[in-house]
Amino acid sequence: MEITLRNYKPEDITSIVTLFRGTVHMVNAKDYSQDQINAWAPEDIDVEKWKGKLLRHHTVVAECNGVICGFGDIDDTGYFDHLFVHKDYQGCGIATQIVAAIESYAKQEKFKVITVAVSITAKPFFLSKGYIVVKEQEVEYKGQKFINFSMKKEMSF
Repeated sequence: MEITLRNYKPEDITSIVTLFRGTVHMVNAKDYSQDQINAWAPEDIDVEKWKGKLLRHHTVVAECNGVICGFGDIDDTGYFDHLFVHKDYQGCGIATQIVAAIESYAKQEKFKVITVAVSITAKPFFLSKGYIVVKEQEVEYKGQKFINFSMKKEMSF
């Protein structure tokens, strides 16, 4: 399988939102309840809000044979906001490539630290990439309480 990385384009938004919803509903469902999943990735995602946010951030899109199979983004403070890989492309190295691209950008921008809030599902992956847990936290979103982890990675230049 050929994986290519590129910058996000506004016309990617429908595929990205669909990928996000599908991943949360299939992959993250092993660690969160159905009510939590429905709050996190509802049918009525504000596509325009997502489109604007991904344009403001440095957003990397992964394509597998011409199909969007993953994405990740980092804001201008060094906060790694999203990292999602299509449910059908899990375990293919796509997330690793996106993280490498995000970290390369962070080094270029001279970010000293990358911070991220990760799900229970994503925690082992981020630990394997050198991120450390700052704290476990309970957050509330759309009436649901979630356990996630505040993590960080010190960048070296």
